Amino acid sequence: MTVDGRLVRGERARAAALDAAVVLATESGLDGLSFSQLADRLGVSKSGLFAHWRTKEELQLAAVGHAQRRFTDVVIRPALHEPRGLRRLWALHDYRLRDIFSGALPGGCFFCNAQFEYVARPGAVRDALTAALADWHVLLERLITEAIELGELRADVDPAQLSFELNAHGTAAVYESRLLDSDEILTYARTAALVRLRGLSPTPDLLPD
Repeated sequence: MTVDGRLVRGERARAAALDAAVVLATESGLDGLSFSQLADRLGVSKSGLFAHWRTKEELQLAAVGHAQRRFTDVVIRPALHEPRGLRRLWALHDYRLRDIFSGALPGGCFFCNAQFEYVARPGAVRDALTAALADWHVLLERLITEAIELGELRADVDPAQLSFELNAHGTAAVYESRLLDSDEILTYARTAALVRLRGLSPTPDLLPD
């Protein structure tokens, strides 16, 4: 089977553009993402970008999808390699914090920034961001439920409540780390989650010190 070199180059160019779009969205906002801005960052013409996306909204939605795939690769997949239960749940929070503090995205987290930005803006972009947040909570609640079933969290733990709390620790870390001492904020975000999970677990020794 022959691979069309033009298609391969086109897909690579599209992926590189979306990589840049995700970074730019955490710098200037998802609504501020424009073809001109992206073209300048990539050193290409706007016409080349129009070959992939016809409107700004299409570009924004593509950036949301690309950010989801990136988050899956960087945070979710590594965490799911950990043993089921409390260790996997902790790993998910820990990998999220690692990503926030890695410097890979100037704003720390594409989704936290974009969700704040679009909280009062109805439309397709807000719907996509809402769905991403809902999916994140579904995953957190699933891992919490697994930990309960394994006896590594107490049976009276409310998965939705704990999911909210863990997400809140990460969300606070995003914006506070950009305004205050990032090393201190990382410590607070890790400690807050560890203290909460230890208090809810019959097997706290499964968690790191």
